[in-house]
Amino acid sequence: MVIVLKIKKPEVNYLEFRFSKLNTPEYKHLWLLLGWVWYLTMYVLTENLIPPEKCHEVHSIVDDMIPFNANFILAYCSWYFLIVGSILYFMLYDVKSFVRMQKFIIATQVIGIATCIFWPSIQYLRPAEPTGNAFCVFLVKLIYGADTPTGVCPSLHVGYSLAILSAWLKREESRPWWKAVLTAWVLLISISVCFVKQHSFTDVWAAGIMCALIEMVMFRRYWKERLLGLKAKLTAKEITEG
Repeated sequence: MVIVLKIKKPEVNYLEFRFSKLNTPEYKHLWLLLGWVWYLTMYVLTENLIPPEKCHEVHSIVDDMIPFNANFILAYCSWYFLIVGSILYFMLYDVKSFVRMQKFIIATQVIGIATCIFWPSIQYLRPAEPTGNAFCVFLVKLIYGADTPTGVCPSLHVGYSLAILSAWLKREESRPWWKAVLTAWVLLISISVCFVKQHSFTDVWAAGIMCALIEMVMFRRYWKERLLGLKAKLTAKEITEG
C-alpha cells in the first residue's frame, strides 16, 4: 500500500527570493520582519541603560493570591513555538494574515518600548529559590537568568499572544476547532506568566487593554464590515421567517 502525503503549496516561492526583489509585491511583506530587529535592539538598550532603581514597582493584590507553580513554565515556553510556528505558517501559506499579525505585533512593540522608556517598571515577585519538578525548575531558572524583572508592564508575552490569536481568528480558512485550541492556548500562556512570577497580574490586564485598543484602531474596518454583514444576515433571516 502506498501512502501519498499531500503537501500544501506555499503562497510565495521563497526559493526565488533575492534582496533585489524585496520591494516587489511578492516579497515586500518581508520588510515587516524588521520590527523584530528594532524591538530586540531597543530591548537590549533599555535593559542595560535603565537602572532598576529608576523603575516603578508593579504589584497587584491578585499576585498575592496566585501561588508560584513551576509547571506553568511549560505553557510559558510554548509561547516561542506559537510565535515561530505562526510566523512561518503565515509567511508560507497566508501572507495577508502574516501582514495583519506583524502590524499588530509591531504596534505592541512600539507601545511596550515607549512605556519602558517613559514609565519603566519592575516586579519583585520571583521566589528566591523556585521549587517543584526538577526540569520545570531548571527552565524557570533559565528564564530568570535570561530575562530581568524590569520592563514588565504591559506584558508583551501576553501582547504577542493576543496579536497572533487575532490573526488566526480573522482567518476564514481556519477551522472552528483550531480557533478554539488557539484561544485556549493563548489563555493558558497569559495566565502562566503570573504562576511563574514573570509578570504581575497588572501586566496581564494592561496588555489586554493595549491589544483591545490596537484591535479597535487597526482593524475597525474589518469589524465594521463584519457587523454590517451580520446585520444583513439577520435582516434576511427576518424577511424569510416573516
